[in-house]
Amino acid sequence: MMSISSFDELIRVARQQPEPQRLLFVFTTVELPTDCTPEERARFEAGKGGALTPLMCVDKTPEELGTFSDLLEESRQVLQEWAIVFVAALSGKNGRAPRTEDAEAPLNRMVESIKTGSIGMFIPFDAHGQPVLFGPH
Repeated sequence: MMSISSFDELIRVARQQPEPQRLLFVFTTVELPTDCTPEERARFEAGKGGALTPLMCVDKTPEELGTFSDLLEESRQVLQEWAIVFVAALSGKNGRAPRTEDAEAPLNRMVESIKTGSIGMFIPFDAHGQPVLFGPH
């Protein structure tokens, strides 16, 4: 897994791939589960922990994407608030980019993975476009 240090780098790398890419975005919020312990509540109030809840999915080709602030502005038209956006790439074949229809099943799998906490294969960014590092729980 390559390390991506910024959203702009992600777009640049996606554009350099041998096959055309479609980038998949899942916007999430961090919530406190209703069955949380007092310790979990205290950690959450200190800005740690919580459960990731997917809010919205978007797919775009690297060519359809501008800067992170463009993506942020577009997302804010639908979602007032989100905490972390997870990104994955879907590779095309024979010089053809995947279509939106092709992205539907992988996006659904991403949403399910995020709900179960399996996020290692996605690149997370915060609402400022900074990569997010998840430490041990």
